[in-house]
Amino acid sequence: MHRPRPKPTPADPPALHSRAMDNLRFIRETMEQAAAFTAVSGWGMVAAGGVALLAAYVAARQPTAERWLGVWLSTAAAALVLSGTAMAQKAASAAMPLLSGPGRKFLLGFLPPMLVGALLTLVLFRAGLVAVLPGLWLLLYGTAVVAAGAFSVRIVPVMGLAFMTLGAVALFAPQGWREALLVAGFGGLHIAFGAVIARRYGG
Repeated sequence: MHRPRPKPTPADPPALHSRAMDNLRFIRETMEQAAAFTAVSGWGMVAAGGVALLAAYVAARQPTAERWLGVWLSTAAAALVLSGTAMAQKAASAAMPLLSGPGRKFLLGFLPPMLVGALLTLVLFRAGLVAVLPGLWLLLYGTAVVAAGAFSVRIVPVMGLAFMTLGAVALFAPQGWREALLVAGFGGLHIAFGAVIARRYGG
């Protein structure tokens, strides 16, 4: 007498908690991609502006173009370190990964114009066109801030547009105005917009 074979049972469906975890992961990743990058530090900008004001005082007293350029390049490096450190601290206090979706997009928008600015600085300096550099720096830095600011709060691209405006003016302004416009941008605009960002967006 043959025993009846047991009927095959269908494969067990995925556990409910596994599906829930997958859904939560998808929702979290989607929200990260859509969110604005809010770790831009206003106080970091204020510090960078203060360093730029000091640099302007020192650079104006340099006897050669090479030393003038050295002061401003050192200042740019110091400002990037200050701003980057302040952003990392603000992101950590908000439990926000600095290189999350919005942070990564912010960085990818910011870096290309800055790299172009570094290359053009070298080329123009070698060609003896030092007078063009203030306008170039303001214009390309503003472009970087506008591009990166598309993934941040609204005031950031507005600041970028202000830098671009000063840069465009500096390119065609008389020689004596260009240094003043450089200071107004990297000193004044950083301090003014940084104070607003710090007050409205928590630091």
